[in-house]
Amino acid sequence: MPKKIIISKHGGPEVLELKNFTLNSLGPNDIKIKNLAIGLNFIDTYHRTGLYPVKLPSGIGLEGAGVIEEVGSEVERFNKGDSVAYASPPLGSYSESRIIPEKIAVKIPNGISHKIAASIMTKGLTTYYLLNKTYKVTTRDTVLFHAAAGGVGQIFTQWAKSIGCKVIGTVGSNEKIDIAKKNGCDFVINYNEENFDDKVLKITDNKGVDVVYDGVGKDTFEKSINCLKVRGIMVSFGNSSGPLSPIDVPKLLQPKGLFFVRPSMGQYLSTGDELQEASRNLFEKIKFGMIKIEIFKEYKLNEAGQAHKDLESRKILGPAIIVPDGK
Repeated sequence: MPKKIIISKHGGPEVLELKNFTLNSLGPNDIKIKNLAIGLNFIDTYHRTGLYPVKLPSGIGLEGAGVIEEVGSEVERFNKGDSVAYASPPLGSYSESRIIPEKIAVKIPNGISHKIAASIMTKGLTTYYLLNKTYKVTTRDTVLFHAAAGGVGQIFTQWAKSIGCKVIGTVGSNEKIDIAKKNGCDFVINYNEENFDDKVLKITDNKGVDVVYDGVGKDTFEKSINCLKVRGIMVSFGNSSGPLSPIDVPKLLQPKGLFFVRPSMGQYLSTGDELQEASRNLFEKIKFGMIKIEIFKEYKLNEAGQAHKDLESRKILGPAIIVPDGK
C-alpha cells in the first residue's frame, strides 16, 4: 500500500503525517504516476498553515515528476512508461504514487532528470509567466527581485539575464550575496544591512526600476513601492514574510501612477496549450544551458516536517526536493 503525507488540521510542521492510503480508481482522462521526485515549495507551507485554506483532511504538495504506470481509456498524449512532470492542483504530490488528470502533466524531455524536473516546474513556470506574461521584460528594463538567492530567485535571475535586462536582487544574509551574483544579479543588496529602497534609487540615479517582483510580502511591500519609477509595475506573487495589509491606493499607488498586480500560475497557465508552451520554454532554457539547476538538498518522504522547518527558517538556499524512496 502506498504512503503519502496527510494534514488533518492546520498548523506547524508537526501536522504533516505519513500514512498508508488507497488510490482512487483511474478515470478515463487520468494517469497513474509513480513519483520519483517531489518539488518542495513555499506555497506548501501556506496550505499547511491555512494561509491558503484547504478542505481537510488533505494531501499536500503541487509538484512532482515520475513514470506513468497506467493510463485511462481516453488518454491520448501519454503512454505507460512515459516520464512526466506536473505542478498544479489537486494537492497531493507528497506521495509515493498518485492519480492526476492528464491535462496537468507534461512530458520530460530526454536529458532532463526526474529530480531536476520536480525541482523546477513550479519555480520555472512561475518565472516564465512573471517575465513573459505578467510583464514582458525587455533588454531596456531594470528589474528588482526580492529573495534573489531563493529557489525562484535563482531561476528567475538566470532567465532574466538571458533576456538581457538589468537585475537588482535582494537577499537576507551576506552568505546569499555570492549565490545571487553567481546566478547573474548585476547588483545585490542585503536588506538586513541596508535600506534597499535607498540603494535601488542610488543604483538607478533616482529613476527607479521598471518592475518589482516581490514574493516576500509584508516586510518588503512599502519600500518596494519607493523603488518604482513613474508608471512602474508592482508584481506581488508571494507572502513568505506574511500577507499584505489592505493597500492604501491614494497614498501608495496614485502619486506615481503605479500598477499593481497579484498574479498566480492558475491565471496564466489555465489551458493545456498555455502549460505546454510554458513548459517547452522552460525545458529549452535548461537544455541550452541558459538556466543551470543545482539541487540544494534532498529529503525523504518521512522528513517532510523537517523540510518545512528548513523552508520557513530560510535554511534552503536553492531548489530542494523530496525523494519518496530516499535514493
